[in-house]
Amino acid sequence: MQRITASALGPYQSAVIRIGFSATYLFFLLRELPHRQELYGPDSPWRWDMARRLIANNDAFSVLMWSDSALWFEAVYALTLLSAAALLLGWRTRTMSVLFMVGVLSVQNRSIFMGDGGDNVIHLMAIYLVLTRCAQVWSLDARRAERNAARAARGLAPARDVVGPVLWAVLGPVLLIATLMDGLGGTWWLPTLLWVLWLGSAAWWAANRYAPHGEQRTLLDVLANLAHNATLAVIMAEVCLIYATAGWYKIQGSRWQDGTALYYPLKLDYFTPWPALSDILASSGVMVMVLTYGTVIVQVAFPFTLFNRRVKNILLVAMICEHAGIALLLGLPFFSMAMIAADAVFLPTVFLVWLGGRVTLGRERLLSRFPRVPGDSGATGSPGASGDPGDPGAHGVPGKRRVPGQQGSGLDGTEESPQQGAGGGHTLVG
Repeated sequence: MQRITASALGPYQSAVIRIGFSATYLFFLLRELPHRQELYGPDSPWRWDMARRLIANNDAFSVLMWSDSALWFEAVYALTLLSAAALLLGWRTRTMSVLFMVGVLSVQNRSIFMGDGGDNVIHLMAIYLVLTRCAQVWSLDARRAERNAARAARGLAPARDVVGPVLWAVLGPVLLIATLMDGLGGTWWLPTLLWVLWLGSAAWWAANRYAPHGEQRTLLDVLANLAHNATLAVIMAEVCLIYATAGWYKIQGSRWQDGTALYYPLKLDYFTPWPALSDILASSGVMVMVLTYGTVIVQVAFPFTLFNRRVKNILLVAMICEHAGIALLLGLPFFSMAMIAADAVFLPTVFLVWLGGRVTLGRERLLSRFPRVPGDSGATGSPGASGDPGDPGAHGVPGKRRVPGQQGSGLDGTEESPQQGAGGGHTLVG
C-alpha cells in the first residue's frame, strides 16, 4: 500500500509509452498532411452530415462536429499536430495529454472507416495517458522541475510560471462553452474527466502555493499516484487482452491451423511495398509455416509469461521483431509503431535506463561539437541532472539520487521539490 500510494511506478515505461504514441500519431498526421482534406476534412467521401448522424447515434466525441467549415478543420488538425509534438517532448504534459486526447478522438471519430487496429490502440492509449504521470523522466517538464529544485537548494525562489495559469484560464471558458452547448459527446465520463482535471489544477496550484508541506498537498500526491498506477495496470491488461484475443482467434482459423496464413497477405499487392522481398519469403514453405505457427504461439503464450521475467523478455523481443516485420513486409508502419509502443510497458527498467544513458551520451557528444552557450547549466530531463556541478544526485542533495515518482512529484508527471512553495507553484496545466 505504501509503495502504490507514495510513488508513481514505472516512470521509464510510462515515458516510453508517451513518446511512442505521440510520435506515432505525429508522424501519421504529417504523412497524411497532403491528403487530410480527403481523409478527415470537407472533401471526405464520408461527408460531415453523415458523420454527424453516426455520432448522434453512437454518442462519440469529435470537436470537428462543432462546425463544417474548412478553417475549423485546419485549426483542429494543426492543434492535434502541435499537441502531439509537445507531448513527445514532454512540455506541459498534463495539458498536452488532454489536448492530444481531444485531437485523436476528434480526428478518428470524424471518419471511423479510415482506421485499423493500430488506430484503435492509439484511441485507447490517448485516453489512458491523461491519467498517468508520464513526464517524470525524459521530458522538458522534468528538466524544468529539476532546475527549480536546484534553485531551491541554493535558496532561490522557483522560476515564476506564467504559461501554466494562462493555459488554465484559456481552456476553462472553452470547456464551459462546450459543456453548455452539449459539444462533449453523449457519454458522461468525458465531461466529468475534463472538469475534474480542470478543477483539480486549481486545487493543486492552491496546495502548492499556500500549503506546500501540508496534508492537502500530500493527499493530492497520493491520489495522483493511485490514478497513475491503476492506469498503468489497465494498460498492461489491455496489451495482454489484445494479444490473447488475437492469438485465440487465429487458432480457430483453418489457414492458421495448417500453417499457410502468412502466405496470402504476402501475395496481396496492397500489402506488398517490397514485392521482391515478399516473393522470396512466400516461396519458402518452411519459413511461412514457422512464422505462422510462431505468431500464434507468441501471442497466446505472452500473457502467461508475465510472472517469469526471462521468458517474458524473450517473447517481448519476438513480438517487437514481429511488428517490425509487419511494418517492413506489409507496409503498416504506424500499426507496428503503435503496438511496439504498447509493448514498451513491459520493457525492463534496467534496459530503459541503459538506453536512456546511451541516448544522453550520444546527445552530449553531438552537442560537444558546437560552442557552449554561456550560462547553460547542462540540465537534462533525466534523473540526477539537476544542473548543479556539485550535485551527483538530483534536487540539489549532494551524493543522493532522487528516484522518479517518489513523494513530491507533480500531478502532471513532473518531478517537484516540496520547497517550491509560494510564487510559481506547479499547476495541473503546467
